[in-house]
Amino acid sequence: MDAVRVALLREVLAGTQWPGAARRFAGSLRRAVVPAGGKLLLVGTAQYEPWHLAAHLVDEAAWSGLPELAPTLVRHHVRPGEPPHLSVGLGRLAAARRGHTLLVVAPERPGEGLLERVHDARRAGATVLSLDGGDPDLGTLAHDALSVADGTAELDLDTVQHLVSAAAGENSLPAQRGPRRFRDRLARLADQLTAPPPSRW
Repeated sequence: MDAVRVALLREVLAGTQWPGAARRFAGSLRRAVVPAGGKLLLVGTAQYEPWHLAAHLVDEAAWSGLPELAPTLVRHHVRPGEPPHLSVGLGRLAAARRGHTLLVVAPERPGEGLLERVHDARRAGATVLSLDGGDPDLGTLAHDALSVADGTAELDLDTVQHLVSAAAGENSLPAQRGPRRFRDRLARLADQLTAPPPSRW
């Protein structure tokens, strides 16, 4: 989803909690990964693999000048012969320590095996963040969570992932001083063009 579409989505969602909640959560993500130099692990459930979010975060990492946002996608099922970026299995979570960030995306309740691995990673010092469907056990394990309960929100978890990934990149400070990037200028212009007119009162 490009910057203009994200800006239009925010306009549609103006007056709801979602734009602000996504920016808040994206801020937690940046604060966890940037000082640590990256070490972001992204994992879904056995039924849901967040490869789409992984791709968006890789793009945001490149466009924003924050390589720390690029995640390692951790998968429940790795088939032989898959490329290296798709070949990281759940065993990788056992190596998570202080300085690592574990971002869990779980539209449905995670299995007990995943919850145990997340618990172990947290005990070892990893920061746990969760984009989820409201599971209380996962919410308890997470240092920060953004939940989208099925059927009770204005949008779904996939859309929230777009808002979070866009905010993670565009709200960051430039990695080095200099002219503002074209994409940042375009995003700012799109936000200005789609913003409601100021109130006269």
